[in-house]
Amino acid sequence: MAIPLQIRAEAAFSQLAFWLPRPVRRAIAGPPLRLDGQELALDAQLLLRLQKLAKASLVRGSVEESRSMLLASRHLVSGPTIEPVATRELLIPTGDGDLPATLYTPAGLPDPSGLLVFFHGGGWVVGSRASHDNSVRYLAKQAGVRVLSVEYRLAPETRFPGATEDAIAAFEYAFAKARDLGADPARIAVGGDSAGGNLAAVTAQQAVKRGGGVPAFQLLFYPATDFTVRRRSRELFAEDLFLTDSDMTWFEGHYVPKGTDLYNPKLSPLHGDVSGLPPAYIATAGFDPLRDEGEAYAEKLRKAGVPVALSRQPDLIHGYLNFLGVGRRFREATAEAAGALRVGLAPR
Repeated sequence: MAIPLQIRAEAAFSQLAFWLPRPVRRAIAGPPLRLDGQELALDAQLLLRLQKLAKASLVRGSVEESRSMLLASRHLVSGPTIEPVATRELLIPTGDGDLPATLYTPAGLPDPSGLLVFFHGGGWVVGSRASHDNSVRYLAKQAGVRVLSVEYRLAPETRFPGATEDAIAAFEYAFAKARDLGADPARIAVGGDSAGGNLAAVTAQQAVKRGGGVPAFQLLFYPATDFTVRRRSRELFAEDLFLTDSDMTWFEGHYVPKGTDLYNPKLSPLHGDVSGLPPAYIATAGFDPLRDEGEAYAEKLRKAGVPVALSRQPDLIHGYLNFLGVGRRFREATAEAAGALRVGLAPR
C-alpha cells in the first residue's frame, strides 16, 4: 500500500527531529520529566511532545477511527522497512474460521530454526500485523528466528474470550505444523506486547494445563496481567504518557463483557497457575500504567520457580517496541529483548 505524501513528510520530519543537536531536542521536548525516582528519556519525551503537537493519540473517536489512526501513524515512528526478511501469508484453521498470519524469515536462516508466535498489542481493539510489521521484522532479524505474527479477532466485534481462543489455537497450530514452518518444535516461543503480552502469558499457561505442546520461552513486553485491581503505576502515569488511564478504560469496556469474572486466568493471567511454565523475559517501562502488574507477574513466576528475567526500562513509555524509527533509546531496549529471545531459543 502506498504511503500518502503527507504521512511521508511527517515521518521524515519526525525522524529528523531526533537527529538535531541535544540542546535543540531538549528545548523542543521541555524540561526533564522526573517521576517516581525516574527520569524520562529525552527520546521518549521528544516523541510525546511531537505527538502532542500533531494532536495524535492512541484512542481517537470511534473504534474505526482509532484503528485507522494507528495504522497510518505507524509510518511516523517505525522507521524504514527492515530487510532482508522474507514473508509468507498463511491461514490458521480454528473452530471459528481461519486466522490470517504472516511468517517472517530472515535471510540466511537455517532450517529448522526457533520460532516466535507473536501477538500484537492494541488493547484487544486496535492494532494488527501491519501496525507491528517492522517490530516483528526487527525481532526476527536480531534474534535469528522465524516469527509467526497472528491476526487474532478484535473487540468489540469479538469480545473475551475470543482473542485468547485464537492465540491458543495459533500456538497449537505452530507446534503441530512446526516442520512445515521451518521451525524446531522444541524451540517455539510465545510473545507479544501489551494486550499481546497478555495473550502470550495466557497461552503459555493454557498449554501447560492442556498437557500438549508447551512453549520453550515467553517474550512479554509490558503485559497486561490483572483486571481485578488498579495498581499504583496506573495512578502515577494516568495522563500524557502515550497509554492513558482513559485509554485503558476504553479498551476494557470494548473487550470485557459485563458480568465477566475478572479473576478468570484467561483474562487475568496473574491469577492463573504458573507452575511448570517456561522461562520468561518480561520487559516493563518505567512510565507506564501497566508497569506494576507486569512486575507483579514476574514476581509470581519467580516465586513459583520459573526462570524469569525482569527488565524494567525505567526511562521509557508504553509502546516502545513500535518506536524503532525514532532516536536510539527505543531500539536499545528492543535489542535487549531480541538478545533474550535469541538465547531463549538457542539450540539445546
